[in-house]
Amino acid sequence: MKKKLLAVAVAGAFAIPGVALAQSSVTISGLFKGGIESLKYSNSAKANNGQVGVVDDSSRVVFNVVEDLGGGLQAIGQFDIRLKLDDPSGSPANNATGGAPGGNTHIGLRSSSWGRLLIGRQDVHYFNTESNIADKASLRLVPFSLLSYAAGGGVAVAATTRTPNIVHYTTPNWGGFTMIAAWSANPQVTAGLPLAEADIGSGVRKGSAWTLNPNMAGSNWQVGYSYWRSKPDAGTNAAGTADQRGDRLYGSYKWGGLKAGLAWDKSKLKGALNGVVVSDRTAWSIPVSYSWGAHEIHGHYTKARNDKAAAFAGLDTQAKMWAIAYVYNLSKRTSAAIEYGKINNGTNANYTFFTSASLGLGGGTGAIAAGAGEDPKMWGLTMRHAF
Repeated sequence: MKKKLLAVAVAGAFAIPGVALAQSSVTISGLFKGGIESLKYSNSAKANNGQVGVVDDSSRVVFNVVEDLGGGLQAIGQFDIRLKLDDPSGSPANNATGGAPGGNTHIGLRSSSWGRLLIGRQDVHYFNTESNIADKASLRLVPFSLLSYAAGGGVAVAATTRTPNIVHYTTPNWGGFTMIAAWSANPQVTAGLPLAEADIGSGVRKGSAWTLNPNMAGSNWQVGYSYWRSKPDAGTNAAGTADQRGDRLYGSYKWGGLKAGLAWDKSKLKGALNGVVVSDRTAWSIPVSYSWGAHEIHGHYTKARNDKAAAFAGLDTQAKMWAIAYVYNLSKRTSAAIEYGKINNGTNANYTFFTSASLGLGGGTGAIAAGAGEDPKMWGLTMRHAF
């Protein structure tokens, strides 16, 4: 729920007669979300294969600005700061993503007749899964733990985060149909932070990305398709810096408090220099949820199939994931959840829970992260308060 913080109209700015500033408003909203998490690896050779700890779950403070320009046109802006409740370190890199806006942050224009145009940093492609499990339960349980990774779980498609350096257009709603079209001058993200443009004088290939997302929705259903195509700056033939293509179909239907959905994803990586396919895999997910009164249950079964690229021929790179969460809403803004999730990796797959590297207990690299064939399992208690 958003609360209006400030609404001002200032006349005679800077003491100049006849000068007036248009009306504008600033709102502050966000959420605090965190809890206790237990992570354990089976089929593991780690000295310690489990850990229990306090974790943040993408807490944030969001500033929005709206100014009416007349004729139904508005100027808009958003600054989304991500904070870590469990890490009060004095280093800004550990608490607020180095002082940068970690979430969807942009400036733009909005019109009911012409749609919305944004420039900045925005979620595209990877999040279309039809699952609501992470709305109030742990973010680690989302289906794109499998759906949005290629090469046996080792390469993130669309960076599995907001795309930086983006120009983002959304059409008006035409009888339930909308479409997003976006272009990024450089979609690369390292350690969760976008890379600045550095093409001039670099001598390397200039990167870019395109995405299209048509969507049709009714009162109790929706269906959509998301397309992603990216070429990183200074791309190579290695999977991590190869050209990417992603295709995702998704849809859901609601019967009262019951919602069932389906998401299908195909991701392909090609060497930037030789065009050879280095990863080619499909995945799918069936999310289900049911709500009654103050109670909610969310779950999904997700499977990533074996990679068909020559580099993975004969290797077991498939994975399966189960996740379930029970949510109790203490009020319209405050909820508590208990959750459980498990990933079964093939002997050559290393899929892990989403955001384990940045927010959870799993770490991101080295001996802490899931190794090939290791099966991560987690349970948790999460509390969320929105404002």
